[in-house]
Amino acid sequence: MSANPLKLRRIHHIEFYVGNAKQSAFYYRMAFGFSPTAYAGLETGSRDAASYVLSQNKIQFALTTPLSAKHPATTFLDRHGDGVKDIAFEVDDVDGAFEAAVDRGAIPEFEPKTSEDDWGQVRRAAIRTYGDTIHSLISTRNYSGPFLPGYRSSVVPAASTGLLLVDHVVGNVELGKMEFWADWYSKILGFKRYISFDDKDISTEYSALMSIVMSDDSHSIKFPINEPAGGKKKSQIEEYLDFNDGPGVQHIAMRSENIIETVRHLSANGVEFLQVPDSYYEQLPERVGEIDEDISRLRPLGVLVDRDNEGYLLQLFTKPVEDRPTLFFEIIQRKGSRGFGKGNFKALFEAIEAEQALRGNL
Repeated sequence: MSANPLKLRRIHHIEFYVGNAKQSAFYYRMAFGFSPTAYAGLETGSRDAASYVLSQNKIQFALTTPLSAKHPATTFLDRHGDGVKDIAFEVDDVDGAFEAAVDRGAIPEFEPKTSEDDWGQVRRAAIRTYGDTIHSLISTRNYSGPFLPGYRSSVVPAASTGLLLVDHVVGNVELGKMEFWADWYSKILGFKRYISFDDKDISTEYSALMSIVMSDDSHSIKFPINEPAGGKKKSQIEEYLDFNDGPGVQHIAMRSENIIETVRHLSANGVEFLQVPDSYYEQLPERVGEIDEDISRLRPLGVLVDRDNEGYLLQLFTKPVEDRPTLFFEIIQRKGSRGFGKGNFKALFEAIEAEQALRGNL
């Protein structure tokens, strides 16, 4: 099997369906430091949806709100609330990628089509993945516009928080479906199983989950897939599935080259993070060994550290950014490690369970 049968190049953008794109764009600009770069709406001839594109370094988000009950985002929002609809890939040949995906068993969302404006043409198709999430396949090689046809440039500079790129995107699926979707990413996209965790790796006294990380050969596109595991009480995955009314994107990990400064900026902007007990830092030197950072600078921010054979990483997780306890973000800095913070799982789960208890959902 080809290692990259669809010839995926990179994540082009991630599209969120949201209840109010104008206000969501303001939030991501002021809280996370994303700069609005493009807009589509009534003023540009879009009669059924308004959409704001925000960028920071290599990260590109599109926030889309329906203006009509007939737009598919209306049904999505009614069921799931605000969340990720599309993890879009850039490809060289949309028709070839779409045909390869369908031949391997992918279900089409829509067939290849061309859209154009004064900046040129874009070819686009899409396939379905878990829940109501899709993967668009996009070629912009004949396009020089600000985003996609129908969008106009709308640049509003923001104070960057140092977020560089999407490190990985995590999906939550139902009990018994993790292997199915891991096989799907292998068969359809040619991804490999990069690492897996079972309920012995990710558990506390009360709850557990299992996870398989799927990755392309370059390890630049990584998709962990989680499912719940049995426990005394409701796991974070079960809570997500209940409030999202099914599978979907749980969190997006964004990489920074200086997590201390990034988290300081984000916290000052009002972003709320999970906090682990102080005892976590008392055990840290023995567990991870020598690191470049001063633990006294990590502790007040709640930054977590883990080491593997290749190096170490630093990471921190936001609280859910919606009223439903569904979507959240991870900030991660890699210093050699290509792992996912296995040594932090217990402390992280206990912090999540404390939040679940406050919500009455543990």
